Amino acid sequence: DVAMAAQMTDAHRRFLQALMSHGIMEGSEARKLHRSCCEIDKVYYAHDKLDDFISTINSHLQPLFMQIRKGMSEDDGRAHYALVNLAETEITKMASDYTENELELFRKTMDLIISSENGFASSTDILNLADQLKTKKMKKKEAEQVLKVFVEDKWLSEKNGEYTLHTRCIIEMEQYILSNYPDMARKCNICHSLAIQSQVCDSCGIVMHLPCVRKYFRAQTEPRCPQCNHFWSCDIP
Repeated sequence: DVAMAAQMTDAHRRFLQALMSHGIMEGSEARKLHRSCCEIDKVYYAHDKLDDFISTINSHLQPLFMQIRKGMSEDDGRAHYALVNLAETEITKMASDYTENELELFRKTMDLIISSENGFASSTDILNLADQLKTKKMKKKEAEQVLKVFVEDKWLSEKNGEYTLHTRCIIEMEQYILSNYPDMARKCNICHSLAIQSQVCDSCGIVMHLPCVRKYFRAQTEPRCPQCNHFWSCDIP
């Protein structure tokens, strides 16, 4: 019965509150949370019904222009759930948290990441942009601090001085990125979602997420492009 299924309970509210305070949650954490919310509030629990549980929450979030979305970490391919604001593009959302020159630094960093070969921008390249900002130039020290905050706020993630877009940022901004970078932003040939950290076929140019590359070629004796059958020359992760 659809009407029954769509009932919001205290368990749903508790789940939503926890997700709001995290902003994003890894799949296994979300499953644990689903279970404990149902147990605490004595609501019927089925371990394989997390997505139904979430779609009930989503039907109640709709009038608020919010949605819990499922996405994938580009590092390890794990599912993540993020609370997304549909009413404002992320840039307006960020505008309430950051100054204009911080936002400009973020946009320029995003340009670097999306136009790069592997989905990363080095801190050196980003810091070089800091003193060319149109809004107000930034000293290196200040820019380093701002990058730290972008990482803490889960817009960027950092590995050995290289920056990429955080999973939460990708889930939240996928539409924005696809429409604002029509020539550069590409979708993964396997899972069809936006691919930032990816490998490219040097013959036909399709892209694949690293976890998708791993999964796809695991079953093949010889790695060949799923699109053009050309030998896949990148190192399989």
